Amino acid sequence: MFRNPKQPAENKPRPFSNHGNQAYGDRAQVYEEIVKQIDLMLRARYSLLYVVTAEEEPIEEVLSLVASVGQAKRRVFYWDIVRGWSDNGADKGSIMGALTRVGTPARRSPLEANANPGDRSVDPLDDHQNAISNIYVLRDLHPILKNPATPANMPTIRELKNLARQLKRDRNMLVLTSHALHIPNELAEEITVLDFPLPDEKEISYQIRQKIAPDKLKIEGLAWEQLVKACQGLSRTRIERVLAKAIAAKQQVDDTDIENVLDEKKQAIRQTGILEFYKTSESLKSVGGLENLKQWVRIRKDAFTEEAKRYGIPTPKGVLLVGIQGTGKSLSAKTIAHEWRLPLLRLDTGRLFGGIVGESESRVRQMIQLSEAVAPCVLWIDEIDKAFGNVSSGMDGDSGTSRRVFGSLITWMQEKTSPVFIVATANNVEILPAELLRKGRFDEIFFLNLPTKAERQEIFRVHLQKFRPTRVRDFDMELLARQTRNFSGAEIEQVIIDAIHYAFGHGLSGQRRDFTTTDITYSIKETVPLAAIARDQIEALKWWAAEAGARTASNDVELTEELRQFSRKRGIDNIDNLDNLDDLDNLGDSGRPDREDGSNN
Repeated sequence: MFRNPKQPAENKPRPFSNHGNQAYGDRAQVYEEIVKQIDLMLRARYSLLYVVTAEEEPIEEVLSLVASVGQAKRRVFYWDIVRGWSDNGADKGSIMGALTRVGTPARRSPLEANANPGDRSVDPLDDHQNAISNIYVLRDLHPILKNPATPANMPTIRELKNLARQLKRDRNMLVLTSHALHIPNELAEEITVLDFPLPDEKEISYQIRQKIAPDKLKIEGLAWEQLVKACQGLSRTRIERVLAKAIAAKQQVDDTDIENVLDEKKQAIRQTGILEFYKTSESLKSVGGLENLKQWVRIRKDAFTEEAKRYGIPTPKGVLLVGIQGTGKSLSAKTIAHEWRLPLLRLDTGRLFGGIVGESESRVRQMIQLSEAVAPCVLWIDEIDKAFGNVSSGMDGDSGTSRRVFGSLITWMQEKTSPVFIVATANNVEILPAELLRKGRFDEIFFLNLPTKAERQEIFRVHLQKFRPTRVRDFDMELLARQTRNFSGAEIEQVIIDAIHYAFGHGLSGQRRDFTTTDITYSIKETVPLAAIARDQIEALKWWAAEAGARTASNDVELTEELRQFSRKRGIDNIDNLDNLDDLDNLGDSGRPDREDGSNN
């Protein structure tokens, strides 16, 4: 606990309280868990701790709290290359000097060392061996640790190894703080890494109430909860900044500031260069077809609520959407977030990989931390096959970086307890590692095939409703659907856009005519669908879906029968939802059922 000065010192841990530390007040409760964690490490004689954080002030406040827990005497000393040691300014510009002094035995008697502990002229390190569990904090050593083999940096690495043994023996701890994580192989067994988390709801609530005077805080109830939720994923510095902006603008914080907080969050996420924050407006009505997928999404709409948690529903993990380009995978990711009323983060997997050794792994950690801070949310991993398609073959050609990044990602996917729902999309699923596809990574794998005739009619209706909401009935949906066999949803949208341009371009200024079914059919004839040149890829995806037991996203009885027939041939019986199917008497020569218009697709 936070020790009462009147109580005798004890080495055993005690419950946390605020006795003797009234100045910290609720702050001690806000940081209680991480203070306990570091205190336990200190008592267990962890000698080197690497704290990853872009904010120095909060972690240093935590370390001050740690210094007041449990033991009879702890002190915290800070060093940086510009100002040297915080108490006396020694060792400015000298990392080796700072490390040497950390390991220097006491040069004064215990009586002298303890004579005037409040005297700032006292050398903070002279009482090194007389104190119990001192904490020494060195800021921003990452440039040294990133290049350990450089002759100028080798003595620093060696001295850190020396100190690891000595500090453990003396029950002291050296804490390295930096925004970037770089651990040389020489120190891998000595250093413990701690990611300092972004503020949670409890800390955000405390921070807002601490920074804003009660008479300036004009928000309560549901709006208050929304404000706190909007702040999740922001650093303490950014939260303070957006609140200060509100006070400067209108002398108060109210529900109108929720949108300002979301704008700040978008900017913060954008600056990471890894994630993008999407505001979604696409509902399930924006999706033509894909009825099985939409039904699956509707059933889980309230799975992230407190009621679902009390009911005992496991938190949904994620879904993998597989199909050729243009079949609605990206649109589905957006509609899931909108339907569930959750924020959507898009991960560009290409941005995970940096040119500097260790940078990619650091970016994965940053992505995970940010996603969990924003949770509950939807994390959209677009085209995951492009990033990790060659991991299993060993042909990544990047000295194992892809394998390490992939390993970190799938481990998190398997073990995460935070409500981050992953929507991963893939075009070429055959090259994905088997580890990604096994049970436990995703709740379900859906195969998005080219739309059926009925689905094409619905897709035309959705897009025409968007472009000409008052004229939807003027178009011949039956004809258009019949003429766009093997077209994807994206290609159907494009032929409508082309028809609009065609009608507009062939009219005279001031006498523009509106586009018609005829214009669309003309655009259809001018378009070569991807399926015409990617037939083998589509067929391969179907066979993979059958073998992997993927569900069809569409309510496509013909495709379901096709996959079931293939499964029977291969001795596989894992195609679900096959009750009440028609007889298989109409199989074509290839062993697959005939598609619409009597031809095999």
